[in-house]
Amino acid sequence: MANSEQVEILQRGVGAWNEWRKRNSQVKPDLRGFTCKGPCLNGFPPISVVAGTPATVTLRNVDLVEADLSGAKLIGADLAGADLSGAILPNANLSGSNLTGAYLRGAYLARANLSQASLAGADLGVQWLRTDSGGPYLRWTDLGGADVSRAGLQGANLAKANLARADLHDAHLEGALLVGTNLKGANLSGCWIYGISAWDLKLEGAIQSNLVITPENDPVIQVDNLEVAQFIYLLLNNHKIRQVLDSIRFKVVLILGRFTRERKSVLDAIRDELRMRNYLPVLFDFDKPATQTTVETIKTLALMSRFVIADLTDPKSILQELEAIVPSSPSVVVQPLLLASEEEPGMLDSLRKFPWFLNIHRYTSRAELLEEFGKVIAPAEARSREWTRKVNEIAEKSSSLAGR
Repeated sequence: MANSEQVEILQRGVGAWNEWRKRNSQVKPDLRGFTCKGPCLNGFPPISVVAGTPATVTLRNVDLVEADLSGAKLIGADLAGADLSGAILPNANLSGSNLTGAYLRGAYLARANLSQASLAGADLGVQWLRTDSGGPYLRWTDLGGADVSRAGLQGANLAKANLARADLHDAHLEGALLVGTNLKGANLSGCWIYGISAWDLKLEGAIQSNLVITPENDPVIQVDNLEVAQFIYLLLNNHKIRQVLDSIRFKVVLILGRFTRERKSVLDAIRDELRMRNYLPVLFDFDKPATQTTVETIKTLALMSRFVIADLTDPKSILQELEAIVPSSPSVVVQPLLLASEEEPGMLDSLRKFPWFLNIHRYTSRAELLEEFGKVIAPAEARSREWTRKVNEIAEKSSSLAGR
């Protein structure tokens, strides 16, 4: 537990405490288990200290250099401008506290809870032993503009944290959880990011150069994009992932069409037939409103596919989506289908001029379509093989020229 004499001095106020620290600079305060609730951010009542009677002090600008605050409960405490350099804070609870402009260089924060705390403008070179079971809990924490450069944030939970404009250069983020984290305008150059979990990040204006994706003792491999870093590492170190990507490139077939009851039955039949032929069918629903995200998703799926089957019967927005994809994607072979009783939809002339948009295959019924399915996809297969051959020839020529 905390040293009762030191707690009593702190109860007198920050002025008295800081004066005592000056006269006793060799003493490292023992404030283990110290508990308070601060009035600054969340309307908590005045501080109450476990080892003494309630006090009305805040902890603004308090000198807690190298203080042992293990297991301290500083929920909502007002620690703005406090000096916690080298402080020992494992398992401490600082959730909701105000640490604006605080100094935490060298602070030991293993498993500390700083969720929803404000660390805007703080100097946060936090650290802890690599053998510890977890880093600090920083979910929803405001670290906007904070100096976190070279900080040891291994295993930290930074989900939904605000790190906008923060300086994280050369920080250790190995194993950190970054889900929905705001990193707009942050400096991430030189960060160590092996083992991170990065999803739905806000990275506008962020500096992402020289990100290290390998463990510290391995040969250094660097990339310049946080969100693709985990993918790059998997490509380099997992042969199964590479096999999966090869399977995607050669086996995926994208199916586009309407999801009305009648049309869906045809699309499902096409999907089943493709499965029987050892393809990996991907079915996309065009009944939902078209958006820019829709176009981007379709284009990504199309570029991953061996070819595309597009049923133009009752097309709705399919043609508009194809208009956005076909002209700029010669590798995307499209085999259009159309029920024989239907008239050709408009806007086809602008697509027909591209060789990778194949002739329409008309069918009278689902049964007939499946019976002739081999002939239906044969042109798409031929075009796909031709494209692959040309790409390989170009690659071989480039390799030959590079070897000279």
